Amino acid sequence: MKRTHKCNQVTSDLIGQEISVSGWIHRRRDHGGVIFFDLRDDNGLVQVVYNPDSKDTFALAETCRNEYVIFSKGIVQARPEGTVNDNLVTGKVEIVASGLEIVNSSQPIPFQLDEYSSVGEETRLKYRFLDLRRAEMQDNLRLRSKVSTSLRNYLNTQDFVEIETPLLTKATPEGARDYLVPSRTFPGSFFALPQSPQLFKQTLMASGFEKYYQFAKCFRDEDLRADRQPEFTQLDIELSFVESEDVISLITEMIQKVFKETLSVDLGEFPRITYKESIEKYGVDKPDLRNPLKLLEVKNLFKECDFKVFSEPANDEDSRIAAMRVPNGKMLTRKQIDDYTDFVGNYGAKGLAYIRVEDPSKGKEGLQSPIIKFIEDSIIDSLLAVLEVQEGDIIFFGAGKRNIVNDSLAPLRDLIAHDLDLLTCEWAPCWVIDFPMFEKNKSGELTPLHHPFTSPNCSIDELKESPLDAVTDAYDVVLNGTELGGGSVRIHDTKMQNTVLNLLNIDDKEADEKFGFLISALQHGCPPHAGLAIGFDRLIMLMTGSDSIRDVIAFPKTQTASCLLTDAPGQAAQDQLEELHIRFQGLDKEE
Repeated sequence: MKRTHKCNQVTSDLIGQEISVSGWIHRRRDHGGVIFFDLRDDNGLVQVVYNPDSKDTFALAETCRNEYVIFSKGIVQARPEGTVNDNLVTGKVEIVASGLEIVNSSQPIPFQLDEYSSVGEETRLKYRFLDLRRAEMQDNLRLRSKVSTSLRNYLNTQDFVEIETPLLTKATPEGARDYLVPSRTFPGSFFALPQSPQLFKQTLMASGFEKYYQFAKCFRDEDLRADRQPEFTQLDIELSFVESEDVISLITEMIQKVFKETLSVDLGEFPRITYKESIEKYGVDKPDLRNPLKLLEVKNLFKECDFKVFSEPANDEDSRIAAMRVPNGKMLTRKQIDDYTDFVGNYGAKGLAYIRVEDPSKGKEGLQSPIIKFIEDSIIDSLLAVLEVQEGDIIFFGAGKRNIVNDSLAPLRDLIAHDLDLLTCEWAPCWVIDFPMFEKNKSGELTPLHHPFTSPNCSIDELKESPLDAVTDAYDVVLNGTELGGGSVRIHDTKMQNTVLNLLNIDDKEADEKFGFLISALQHGCPPHAGLAIGFDRLIMLMTGSDSIRDVIAFPKTQTASCLLTDAPGQAAQDQLEELHIRFQGLDKEE
């Protein structure tokens, strides 16, 4: 039997014609001696009817179950009155079968493909081949393909060259652990899977390719979250003889175009926010601008306050006091506030102070809060004026070390906006710019905020004199509070590159050992260049409205970096280990 039509092609135009369809039995129903199949292929669903009049075909249909693969032929007819399904393209017709061929049977499936919500993710990942048959997963991966095609088309029209870079390379200082690959031909030596193609794409710029891109597979052995995987895909882009403005304009237009082409969404303008402004107003460097709530620094109001909870951080340069006014916050119950207090505690906050505004015209008398009795009237009056409070507002405070206040109030801001349905629009992109060059790690040592190849906006002498004050020519593109990608103008001057590495306690010998080929490329006529990498999986996650990038990757890993489908990682055979000169020490091989 040969297929003549895809399922979604079976419409009223074919009434009276004999056709043949094929696919999976999505749902089987037996109604009073008549058997109905909802037949599914990658195009859609169509209803096939098996009557007892066709004895052999009906008998065969009785043996079929969900997810059997079949061919079926028959005459297309209009559905009887009252049985039309307006939710299907094929809902006005059905196929009255005269022939059936079972191509392959199926064991009972562990979950229904149209009732998967109650099934745990572990089961879905173990039986990924079944999970991928669901319409939602099919739609996600088809959109992924459509988006990658749109992005490629755009970059190709801009004269970019698609170039693949190696997957077997050396370890690079990207901030996460590498996946190592032992070398058989160089016993005791290891390749590293790339965390990004950063060094190679800069080398390509030194090689004379002025516009490069690739959809790069990258690998990072790090603790996983919903938007991270040990192996992921990024759209990697680099250009020569450009400035940051050129890259920002290019990427803005590219993202606007792909949303328009694939989702019919007009993203509009991409406002720009400095890193400093973003941290101060939103507590993070990837703000969700759909959320109207903002943090306001009010520490200056409390410098002379007797309330130690506020006075101590007010007089500490490493601390802040941030106030967040929530319009109509009177809707929040005491239990919700208690829950929010527990919530910020997860981020290191010692508590969550608040003030309810019942009647701002009465000053302190119009407020309700456990803390107002400790705060002077003059400070309260100034606070209400600065925050421009309205009746029914509630004010939340974060007071303490700057990083703890930011880390706790930023997610609280998102949570409250969700609980009170405050989001003002569906999409809100922006650029975050002017990042610091360095920050200090827990040991007090300098570490790059992006990576050590980012160009600072200062001279070598200024960088040496005050490295923590240096601002970079870096930029992140953010959408709905998710960082889609980041990039920068790169260092193309050898002296500046060596200065940055030396500030990171990387001497010339170590630099040559880790990325000597890039240093050599800089020394042999490297043009000014800049670039950016887009997290492709994150982009698709946002575009599909998925909660996890695992729902937009065909065969993802779990949060423990294992593959339940293939049962990877697994053990290697002893002869393989011997060839690689690998021997276990202090570890039971059976573990």
